[in-house]
This record gives sequence, structure tokens and C-alpha cells, in this order.
Amino acid sequence: MIERYNLPEIAEIWSEENKFKTMMEVEILACEGLAQIGQIPQTAAENIRTRANFNVERIKEIEAVTRHDVIAFLSCVGEYVGEDAKYIHMGMTSSDVLDTALSVQMKQAGELILGKLEELAEVIKEKAVEHKDTLCIGRTHGIHAEPVTFGLKMAMWYTETQRNIERLKRSIEIVSVGQISGAVGTFANIDPRVEEYVCAHLGLKPALVSTQVIQRDRHAEYLITLALIGTSLDKFATELRHLQKTEVFETMEDFAKGQKGSSAMPHKRNPITSERICGMARILRGNVIPAMEDAVLWHERDIAHSSVERMILPDSTSLLYYMLTKSIWLIKNLHIDKERMMENVNKTLGLVFSQRLLLTLIDKGMMRDDAYPIVQENALNAWDTQTNFIDLVKGDERITSRLSEKEIDHVFDYAYHTKNIDYIFKRAGLLSE
Repeated sequence: MIERYNLPEIAEIWSEENKFKTMMEVEILACEGLAQIGQIPQTAAENIRTRANFNVERIKEIEAVTRHDVIAFLSCVGEYVGEDAKYIHMGMTSSDVLDTALSVQMKQAGELILGKLEELAEVIKEKAVEHKDTLCIGRTHGIHAEPVTFGLKMAMWYTETQRNIERLKRSIEIVSVGQISGAVGTFANIDPRVEEYVCAHLGLKPALVSTQVIQRDRHAEYLITLALIGTSLDKFATELRHLQKTEVFETMEDFAKGQKGSSAMPHKRNPITSERICGMARILRGNVIPAMEDAVLWHERDIAHSSVERMILPDSTSLLYYMLTKSIWLIKNLHIDKERMMENVNKTLGLVFSQRLLLTLIDKGMMRDDAYPIVQENALNAWDTQTNFIDLVKGDERITSRLSEKEIDHVFDYAYHTKNIDYIFKRAGLLSE
């Protein structure tokens, strides 16, 4: 997945090189912690810090014999360190190094995604402000409802993205924990101060209670958050896909010179980026179930979660990072057809003003149950006969006996629907007070 979509930044985080480098740092810090409390010689800790190293191919070579990844890793590091290697991993268990290193990787990936998410928020904000007053039709059930502005659509996306930013920050904090508590998590063979030392230097907090593993409800929450963010991107892209339909045609993805839309039909300009984002969101949501199932382990530990995490954590973080990159490109380069938006607003011949006409008649003293069928009759007639709604209204004595021509013209004013847009934008933090 990482290689397929050319994501060097996040690929580095999930590379074997970074994994073993992080594991080695956990082991070195543990030795320094042990030296600090006098349990191993200070010179040994210094020597380990200076000489510790590894070779990925050598680790694989050893693992082919030991069939244990951590032992293979430790043996390889020991070959570089020499005699003082006897102090490495002292009192620790495999999950101490694996889980703590994994937390660092998840934190790194989360922070990288956070940067992209914040960039997306700024791109959406810029488009929202630019099109704050660009009138377009609002749709409910896929049917024309009342006018909105394209900027208001984007403002809603902006506030949802802000919520996703907060969710992600919270999830990064949830997974930013480490454990150096030994077999079954009792600290029987290692001093808790070592865990405090290691975590402090890695930017983590010690897990308040661990068994032999960091509990996987944390990882599940992290993946649920990634899926939620992906679902927002799916939602945005789905809207843009609809708006690019030929019969709507209000927006259009950027289409590069030389790009082809179809092998059969040369006229096609398909919403391929939006569709790709929607498809990938399905994978993100699919990864949530195994993440939650990973939270259920036997007793103090098993490794049923391990093989799953090797797939879903790199894939989910890489997928979302890619989706955010494409979403930023998509919105930044989106073509917006204001004239077509206005054409679509007018397609329903002024029926978008039916509610305002109803409310105005009620305001003039007519009972709602009397006003509603009058407005509905004219509205349905306008659509059936393809006659402008306002013309039928001005010809209906039941309405003109209550409203003057000037008052009817005032009812059919688009400005009525956009009068609170600035208020909404200020409340959403898109405009200054």
C-alpha cells in the first residue's frame, strides 16, 4: 500500500529500519534508566549508547533460525555492543519493546496525518470564504429545496474537519503510552522508574496498568478516529461527485492536459479522484472491526493482535494520509461554475420560495391549514405546466387579496435566504467579528 501510492514520509515511519531503530532506542533508554538507579554500570549504558546498531538483513538471518523477531533483533544488536549486551533487555519482555516502539510509530504517523488534516482545513476555509455568497440550490432527498451558498457547504466541511482535528489530537494522546513493566506487567524484574525514564525520553506517558501488553482499546480508538476522518472525506467527495454529474455540472475536478477519461468515449471527464477517495474510505472502515477484535486477548496476553496490526496500522495510516493529500489537491483545484449553479437554482421556476410565501400568508393572518393547500396547488401547477411560480401567485386572488405585487416581489428575493450567511461564518470562525 505504502509503495503503491508513493508516500515517502509515512513509508519511512513504517519501514523496518524505523521500527528497529525505535526498538533499539527503547532498549538503550532502558539501559540508561537502569544505570541511573544503579542497577547496571554507567559505563555499560554509555557503551551501549555508543555502539548499539543493527542490520535488517542480519536480523532476518537470525530470525530464520530463532523464529522469534525480538530475540533475533537483540542478538543482532548484541553483536555490535559486545560484552555489555548482557545488560540489554534486562528484566523486560518482548512486548515492552514492541508495544512501546509501536506507540512511537503511531504517534509519528498520527502527527503526520494531523499536519495534512490542518492543511485541508485551511484549503476548505479559503474556498468557503471565496464562495461565501455564491448562490446554489440546496437539496434534500436529492430534490431541490431552498437556496444555500456553495461557501456554506464548504463552511460545514470546515467545521467537521475541525472536529476531526480534535478527535485526532485526542487519539494521538490515547496511543502515546509506553510500558516497561516486564512479564505480565508486575514490574517484578524491573524497577518502575525505568519505565518512567524511557517514556519521558520518548514523549510518551507510562500506561497506568499494563498486563504484558498495552491494552488494545487504545489502538482501536485510534483506528476508529482514522475511519471517521476517512468517512468525512468520503462524504465531501460524494457531494462533489454528485455536483459533477452531467445534469448538475456545478463543479468539476481539474483535468490535466493529455488526461483521458475513457478508453471508449473520448468526451468523458470522470470524477476519478473523488471516486478513489470514496473507495478507500471503505477500507478504512473495514479495518475498524479487526481493530476492535484485537482488544480481546487471552488473559494477560496472546499475540492474536500482532499479525493484524502489522497490516491495519500501516495500511490505515498510509491510506488516510494519501486520501488527505488527494482531498487537498481536489478542493484546491476544483472548478466551480457559478452560472451553472444559478441555472440550477432557477430550474424549479421559483418553487424554492414556497415556504417563504406560506409564512408570509400566515403572517398576514391566514391560518396555516388554509394557506398551505393554496401555495401547494400553485407550486404543483407551476411544475406541471412549466410556468413561473411567481406568475401563478400573482394571478391567484386568494393570495393577491392578502399581498400586494410589491410584497410578492419581496417574497421572491434570493437575498432573504442568504441574510444570515455572515452570521454563520462568524460563528464558525471563518470570518472575524
